[in-house]
Formats: sequence, C-alpha cells, structure tokens
Amino acid sequence: MSIDRTSFESLYNGQPRWEIGRPQKALLDIADHITGAILDSGCGTGENALFFAKRGHLVTGIDFLEEPINIAKQKAVERGLTANFRVMDALKLAELPDRFDTVIDSGLFHVFSDEDRQSYVDGLSLVLKPGGRFYLLCFSDEEPGTIGPRRVSEKEIRETFAKEWHIQSIERSRYEVRPDPNDPSFKDGGPKAWFVVVGRVTS
Repeated sequence: MSIDRTSFESLYNGQPRWEIGRPQKALLDIADHITGAILDSGCGTGENALFFAKRGHLVTGIDFLEEPINIAKQKAVERGLTANFRVMDALKLAELPDRFDTVIDSGLFHVFSDEDRQSYVDGLSLVLKPGGRFYLLCFSDEEPGTIGPRRVSEKEIRETFAKEWHIQSIERSRYEVRPDPNDPSFKDGGPKAWFVVVGRVTS
C-alpha cells in the first residue's frame, strides 16, 4: 500500500480534520438509497459505519491503522450499536469472508498509487455482490493547490471502472472538514470532491 503509515498515525494522535463527528453530507443525502450489508472501506473512527448500523444495516468497517479501529469499537459500545470493525489492509479485500450489497469509501480511494488503485478496485469486485453499489467520495482534481491527498480526475475514475462496473453518476461535491486556526487550507466550503455511484455488473 502506497500510504505513509507514520503520517496517518501521527494525524490520529490528534484529531484529523476529516473526523467531523458524523458522516459526510454526500453520504447522508443518499442514505435512504443504501441497502443491505455494508462494507465501510477505510472507515477511520467509524462514523459512517455506526450511522448505518443505527439505521439497521449489518456493517463491517476496515482500516489499516489500529488506533482508529479501537476508537470505532469504543464508540459502538458507548452508543449501544453493533458493527464489525477490523484492522485490515484494503488491498487484501479477498481475505474478507463476507460479501456485501454496498461498499462505501469516504477518503481512501484517493490515497492509492495508480497500481494500488487498480488492485483495490479488483478487490472490490470480489467482495461486492453482483448488482451491488459502490459509493465513493474522493478528492477532485478541481481542488487547487497540493495540500492534502492526490487529486483524482473524472477521466481517471471512468478509466478505473471501465470493466465489470457501470458508472451510474459522477457529481461534484465537497468534503466537510473541521476548522483549524493553524491551517488556512480548505476554508471556502471544504475541499472539492467527486461523489461517485458505481454499480457492479451482474454478468
């Protein structure tokens, strides 16, 4: 995985700006359309997973760092919710024993190299049931500057999901981030993002 583990561990020693205490608005807006068992890929401290668990879904959340998974488990206990959280590399999705109707990804896809991104999507095709949907919120190339993760273009998204997938929509969106007086970036409504809905081809 082409992710700087030390950098992410350092961020979780404090509170990462993407940890806003609730799911991103893009996911809240489509919550009624999400069905069945859910995999939250790159779940962080579990806000998305626990939101959908509260709505009655069977949810599994994975993250490659132990600290956010421990926090997610503690949140589940405090809120009286049931969700399965596990420390796992998202490039090894084939190791998951379960299959899912829905996969959500808010902030993982854009951290991969080109090669790892394709490996990730290949893994998604193994764990997402035919006919299932993948909901993706990722950094957009329309966000200026270089602060934050690498930018992803609409062209790259379409190329990545060209086989065995059907892109149902690609819409402009935003990430909501916590204000930080010591960090002047992302003040104008949050960084620009793509919100993508992709269907797994049935045959």
